[in-house]
Amino acid sequence: MKIGFIGLGNVGGKLAGSLIRNGHDVTVRDLDKSIAQPFLDKGAAWADSPKEMAQACEAVITCLPSPAASAAVMEAEDGLLQGLSDGKIWMEMSTTDEAEVIRLGAMVEQLGASAVDCPVSGGCHRADTGNISIFAGCERETFDRIVPVLKSLGRRLLHTGPLGSASVLKVITNYLATANLLSCCEALVTAKAAGMDLNTTYEAIKISSGTSFVHETESQVILNGSRDISFTMDLVSKDIGLFQAVADRANVPLEISPLLIDIFKDGEKRYGSREWSPNIIRRLEDATGLSILAPGFPAEMTDDEPEEPGYEVVPNRE
Repeated sequence: MKIGFIGLGNVGGKLAGSLIRNGHDVTVRDLDKSIAQPFLDKGAAWADSPKEMAQACEAVITCLPSPAASAAVMEAEDGLLQGLSDGKIWMEMSTTDEAEVIRLGAMVEQLGASAVDCPVSGGCHRADTGNISIFAGCERETFDRIVPVLKSLGRRLLHTGPLGSASVLKVITNYLATANLLSCCEALVTAKAAGMDLNTTYEAIKISSGTSFVHETESQVILNGSRDISFTMDLVSKDIGLFQAVADRANVPLEISPLLIDIFKDGEKRYGSREWSPNIIRRLEDATGLSILAPGFPAEMTDDEPEEPGYEVVPNRE
């Protein structure tokens, strides 16, 4: 299958790299062609427009920072919708709005093509090694067609149901990760204020019922001081805002979610929208005068699991 890939940012670039590393025929595009050069050097082709890419490829993946960016790529005069045709597949790997992906998907399907929302979860370090998890919302027949591609991109693959379902689950999981990040920040600052050794605190949490994926990754870069998890505060605000929108449409009176939104909006105001998201802990560092640092932690996360072909995760319905 000839695959197009649009959006070579922190996540998209790593996913495109996995496709190339695993021998797929890949065409790439980004607003900044210089970002694409390393992929071109490894054998990828370049498309001058999304339309050109859609005409040349059997499947096109978009991995972009916002629903607005995806809409622009799809609906421009030289956008993907101008090049998609019968039998082709649009795979939206951005974290986006359920309603928006369904809207765009309907236009894709009117052209005889298929639409999939297939966001990823697990961190940039796992995207880099092909060990990230992937949700996929689409018809089962379409899922079966793209499984070979998904197995090159990720380790655990979950068919979530119809188009849009993967986007709902993605923002749910990002909401949970955000809540966990903020609770880890409060735990680490409280430990320091109470006189605890932070290296010991990290291990205590890690071996206890309080541990989590977020603690075992983001707490490390917090304690290192780099705060670099390749994810920024504005993206967190976008994702938890999308989660809140899902709840609002379903008339769920959330209590924690609005507080998380307020905290991250305040973080953006204080430190800048493009500040690394774990640096939200600075709000508490500033308030207490404490420095939450400890020796022996990495500046960024790497995945030490060997790359393996992906496999489908099947929900237990018995």
